[in-house]
Amino acid sequence: MVSRLRRGVLRSAWDAALLAALLPAGAIAGTTGKIEGRVLDAAKKQPLAGVNVAIPAARTGAITDEQGRYVILNVPAGTYEAKLQLLGYRAVTIQNIVVTVDNTTRLADQAMEETALAMPEVVVSAKRPVVDIGLTSNLQTVGRREIEKLPVQDLQDVVNLQAGVVDGHIRGGRIGEVQYQVDGVTMNDPVTNQAGLKLDRSLLEEVQVVSGTFDAEYGQAMSGVVNAVLRRGTSRFDWNAEAYLGSFVYPGNADARGTPYEFHPTGIQSYQMSVSGPLASWNTTYLLNAHAGAFDDYVDATRRFTPWQAKTPLDKIATANDSTPEVSPLGRTRAATGVVRLTNHSIPGVELNYQAIVEGAEGRKTNYLFRLNPDGLTDQHTLSLVQGIDWTHTLNTKTFYTLSLRQNLFDYRDLKYDDLFDPRYVQAGAPRNYPGYEADAWVMGVDLGRYKQWTNTPIIKGSFVNQRSHDQQIKFGGEYQWPHVEYGSPGYLVDLGTSIARIVDQPPNFPAIPRWRPDIAAAFAQDELEWNDLHLRAGLRFDYFSARASVPSDLANPANSIAGAPASVPVATTPKTALSPRIGVSYPVTRNAALFFAYGHFYQFPELGQIFTQADYSILADLQAGGISYGVMGNPDIKPERTVQYQFGYKQSITDDFGIDATIFYKDIRDLLGTEFVTTYNGAEYARLTNVDFGTVTGITLSVTRRAGRVFSTTLDYTWQNAQGNSSDPHETATRASNGEDPRPRSVPFNWDQRHTLVLTVTAAQPESYNASMILHAATGQPFTPATSTGFGNGLEDNSGRKPAVLVIDLRAEKNVNALHLPVSAFMRVFNLTDARFNNGFVFNTSGSPYYSRFPAKDYVTLADPTRYYAPRRIEVGVTLRGRP
Repeated sequence: MVSRLRRGVLRSAWDAALLAALLPAGAIAGTTGKIEGRVLDAAKKQPLAGVNVAIPAARTGAITDEQGRYVILNVPAGTYEAKLQLLGYRAVTIQNIVVTVDNTTRLADQAMEETALAMPEVVVSAKRPVVDIGLTSNLQTVGRREIEKLPVQDLQDVVNLQAGVVDGHIRGGRIGEVQYQVDGVTMNDPVTNQAGLKLDRSLLEEVQVVSGTFDAEYGQAMSGVVNAVLRRGTSRFDWNAEAYLGSFVYPGNADARGTPYEFHPTGIQSYQMSVSGPLASWNTTYLLNAHAGAFDDYVDATRRFTPWQAKTPLDKIATANDSTPEVSPLGRTRAATGVVRLTNHSIPGVELNYQAIVEGAEGRKTNYLFRLNPDGLTDQHTLSLVQGIDWTHTLNTKTFYTLSLRQNLFDYRDLKYDDLFDPRYVQAGAPRNYPGYEADAWVMGVDLGRYKQWTNTPIIKGSFVNQRSHDQQIKFGGEYQWPHVEYGSPGYLVDLGTSIARIVDQPPNFPAIPRWRPDIAAAFAQDELEWNDLHLRAGLRFDYFSARASVPSDLANPANSIAGAPASVPVATTPKTALSPRIGVSYPVTRNAALFFAYGHFYQFPELGQIFTQADYSILADLQAGGISYGVMGNPDIKPERTVQYQFGYKQSITDDFGIDATIFYKDIRDLLGTEFVTTYNGAEYARLTNVDFGTVTGITLSVTRRAGRVFSTTLDYTWQNAQGNSSDPHETATRASNGEDPRPRSVPFNWDQRHTLVLTVTAAQPESYNASMILHAATGQPFTPATSTGFGNGLEDNSGRKPAVLVIDLRAEKNVNALHLPVSAFMRVFNLTDARFNNGFVFNTSGSPYYSRFPAKDYVTLADPTRYYAPRRIEVGVTLRGRP
C-alpha cells in the first residue's frame, strides 16, 4: 500500500507540473467571504471617509470611501473582530463577526465619536442575522461552535440534518448527484462521484450545504453542493484533545432484535488531538491533527468453524470442535486520520497554504451468513489522500486571485488474500452450508470475491475576483481534472464445485484491470449585483468531458463477429460539452423580509464506475438470439445528465432571534443514465447504458430558527417532496426485463422518495458551564414493491407500497469543569435513544413490515438475521481537554 501511495504521489507531481505549465493562473472560492458596512459621525450622522477598518486575525482590512462604506474581500471563514480607527475619533472594536464562505457579512452602521483626547476604545458586538435575506438560494451554514454541541461525528452527519436532504439524497436526486468539496475543491471519487473522505468534526471550521440552485462556479452536480471548510492554524499556540469509549446498549430489547445482548465498553473507541500555533521566524501558522478509532458491530460472530475445506458441509458439522467457541464482533472497522495544514504570509499580499489529509482504514463487513465462520469473510482496506497547495494573491483592496493545485488519491481493495494463488483459497473453497442447519449459515469456505480500485486525480482550479464597485462583484475561473482510474478484479476465482479455478487476464470474459484516463474541464463567469436592496446573481458555466475511449462503430454488430454483416470497428468517443446558465434574485419586501427566485441548468457526467464497467464489447462475440445474457454493457460515449431547477421562496427575520425560510422547488431531470436494448443483425439482443432515464421532483422546504436566548435555541427543518422517475438505478430497466416485467418507460416513485421529513434540533447551553442538545428525526416511509404471494410475477406495481414511519432521537450532553488548571469537559452521547428497530431499511415485500413475513417458511433465513434492523441504542462517554479557555 505504501509503495502504491508513493507511486501515486510521484505520478501526480509530474501531472501537476504539466498542468501548471499549460493553464493560466486563476483563483478559487470556497474558503472565504467578505465583510461590508458603513461608518458615520456619531454627532453629525454623516459618512466618515478615511476610516481604517482592520481585521487583524485575517491580516486584511479596508479604508472607508466618501460615503463611509467599506468592503473587505477574501476573509477566511470564521469569527473575527474588526478595529475601526480615525485620527480625532474614539477607536471602536466590533466583536463576534461571523464570516461564511462565498457570502457577505453586512455589519450594522457604526457611529464613531469625535474626541480631541485619547479615550478607551468602544467595544460592540456584531450580531449575525438569524436569516440572511440577501441570499438568492437555499444555503445552510453550520459553524464549528454549532457542530461541537450536536450529537454528530462526521461531515455526512451534519449534511443529513439539513432541509431537503434524505439519507444523502438532496432534493430527490440520485446519491451521486452531490459535489463534496474541501475548501472549495472537489474531493469526490470520480468512480462513484461520492465523497472520498470521511471528515471528522474536529477538522471542520464550517460546513455549507447548498440544497437549491447554486452558482455557476460549481459543477459536476445536479442536486447540491457540500463545502467543508477546514480549521486553520492559530496565531498563538493552542491544543485540544478528545477521547471517548462506547457500546451498543439494548438490554431490554435483545429478544425483539433476535440477537443476544453483549455489553462491550471498549467496542467503540476514538482518540483525537489537534495542535496549532505560529512558526514566527517563518511567518507561518500550522495545524496538526491526528485521529484514531475503532468500531465493533453489535452482532457477534461465534467462531464454531474455520474456512478450511472438509468433504461436505455435513462432515464439517460432524467434526466441529466441541470446545467453547470464540466470540468476536462479526463486523469491525479500524481507522486513522492525519492532517497537516501550513499557512505562510512571507510574501506581501500573498497567502500560501498547504494541506494534506490522509485516511487509512481496514475492516470487515457484517454478513450474517458468516456468523459461524467469520474467517471466511473478505477484508476491506482503504487509503485516501487529499493534498494540495493554494496560492492567494491580493492585488489591491478590490481584487484578488487564488490558484489551487490538488491531488485526490483513493486506494481500495476488498478481498480475502492479496495473492490470487494463495493456497488457502483452494484449501477453503467456496462458501458452503447445510440446508436447515443454523438458518443456512456458512460452515466452510471463503468469499471468492476480489475487487480493487485505484484512482489518482490531479486537479487545478482557479478564479479571479474583482469588486468593481460597492454594488458589483465579478468572478471568473476554471478547473481541469485528469483522473487516472483503475478498478476491477485482480484475477478471478471460479468455483467448479470440487475445485477452484484461478484465471488471470483472459479477455474478454476475464479481463485484466483496465486503465482509463478521461479529461474533465470547466470554465465559469459569475456576476453579483446589489442595486439598492435588489440582489442579483447571474452566471454561465461551460463543462467539457472526454472519455478518451472507443466504442463499436455499428452497435448491431458490436464485436464484428456476425458473418455477412457490415463491418464494425472501434471508433473514438467524441468530447461532450454543456453550457449552463444560472440566475438568482432576492428582493426585500420589508427591512427584514425578502422574496427570492432562482433558475438554473445543471449538468453532470455520470460516474466513471458506471460508464466504463463492461465497456469492452468484444465479450459479445458469441452473442446469439435467445442466448445467455451478458449483463449491461458500459458506454463511454455518454452525454451529460441534465437537471433544470426552479425555486421560489420567502425569508423573514420575525425578531432578531427568530426567523423562517420557506421554499417551493421543481426539478425536471433528463438524460439520466439508464438501459436501452440493442438488437443485432442475427436477432440477438443486449442491454447497454445510455441517456434514457428521466424524472421530476416537486417539493417544499421550511426552516424555522429560534436562536439562543439565555439558554435555549431551536431549529426545525421540514421537507415535503414527490420524487418520481423511470428508475432509481441505471440497471433497473435491465433487471425488470430479465424478470419478465415490462421494461417500457414509466413514472414511479424513486426508492428514496420520502414524502415528509422533519428534523428538530433543540440546544440548551450556558457558556463555560454546560450544553445539551437533542436531534429528533421523524419521517414517513419510503417506497417498496408489495407482493401478494410467493413465486414469480406476483408483485404489484413497482414502489406502490410505503414502509412504516420513522422516529429516531439522538442526544448529547456536556459539562465543563476545571482540572489540572485546564478547561476540561465531560460529555455523553446517545444515538437512537428509544432503541427504534426500523429507519427506512429492509421490509418483507409480502407484509410491508421488517418484523414479520406472511410466508415465514420461505423467509426463515431473513427472519433469523438481526442485521435487517436499524442499529440499536448506542452510548458513548468521553472527555475533551483544551489547551486554553
